[in-house]
Amino acid sequence: METGSTGRRRLRRARTATSLAFLLFGTALGVWTARIPAIKEKLGLSDGGLTFVLLSFAAGCILGLALLGRASDRVGSSRLLVVAAVAEGVLLAAAGFTGSPAWLCGAVFLFGAAHGTLNIAMNANAVEVQRAWGAPIMSSFHAIYSIGGFAGALIGGRFAHEGVSVGTTFLVSGAGVLLLAGWVAAWVLPSRMTGPPAETESGAGGPSGGRSLLVFYFGVLVLCTLVGEGAAADWSAVYLRDDLLSTAGFAAYGYAAFSIMMTVGRVFGDRLVARLGPVTLVRAGGIVAAAGLGVGLLLDRPVAAVTGFGLLGLGLSCIAPQVFSIVGSRDAQRSGRDLSTVVSIGYVGFLVGPILIGAAATVVGLSAALWIPVILAALVAASGGVMRRSARPTERTAARADSPPGS
Repeated sequence: METGSTGRRRLRRARTATSLAFLLFGTALGVWTARIPAIKEKLGLSDGGLTFVLLSFAAGCILGLALLGRASDRVGSSRLLVVAAVAEGVLLAAAGFTGSPAWLCGAVFLFGAAHGTLNIAMNANAVEVQRAWGAPIMSSFHAIYSIGGFAGALIGGRFAHEGVSVGTTFLVSGAGVLLLAGWVAAWVLPSRMTGPPAETESGAGGPSGGRSLLVFYFGVLVLCTLVGEGAAADWSAVYLRDDLLSTAGFAAYGYAAFSIMMTVGRVFGDRLVARLGPVTLVRAGGIVAAAGLGVGLLLDRPVAAVTGFGLLGLGLSCIAPQVFSIVGSRDAQRSGRDLSTVVSIGYVGFLVGPILIGAAATVVGLSAALWIPVILAALVAASGGVMRRSARPTERTAARADSPPGS
């Protein structure tokens, strides 16, 4: 029988392992994104050809999110996490050595499938670690993902600046991902297998149809937040440059402010949820996001817009982590399936949201179209109360704790 100190050490290692999974997830994506222009040049792709490549990645992600990620309920999130992390590194490296657009699309599709599967597995494992930890720590994992994405972009950008080939960039980065995956495998928290997923809603006495509707509703909440994230990524620089007539360099500050403030919010998110509870935090986040970007748009000045995008990132930062925490904690036997549904719906927002904003911009102008994420953030704030009714009593108790076991 292990002593209390041994158990605490193992739990801290488990938290480190899950953190490393989020880190490698973000880093791999950041490196891939940074080298997309070089991939386009290497294979002589047109804009349309590159679109097919990006759609292949998105299709693979959807496959991993919607189908493969559900396997975590049957094989355990820890096992699937390790397999997907290893596949992430191998397939990232392989994508750098394709010699034709068709082969690249195939490699990127598989890379996307591994990426989507890892997304579900690491979030399901994070819920298990949080449950064992006894205090809210989900936001810290997502903060590390944001840091990983920034680090990956820096790595990819540095390799590009030095003239290093795409193949070498992905090979070195993939090897780094595999090293982290090995560390994850050594320290990951083993999943507790509880049998096949139940067909009725655990702890609520409701039918599976009620569960499905509630899970779908949570997915819509995540979709609303990811529309804002996609809008900041794809349209902030365009709005600052074309509508507000800022310089190209200053226009880049919009997404930089969004990313930095989202990371800051996630760093402090666990402390905030311990003090305020998930309902208040989600409501406050939605209000900050909606008011921040809304006021920035009304003031119609470059500095105000950058500030508005920063507040959008700060407000949205903790919403998805809290939704994932609630969904994954409702029923341990179905956490992978439920998270798969929620993340899949949310990812649609990230993909379709910028397209919707672009379409609206052609009719009413970009400044008016950017009110879409403002309205959606306000809806999230108004809908936050459903999280209180959805949390299990044990999870509400954990949300009020603010220290790890044995501290």
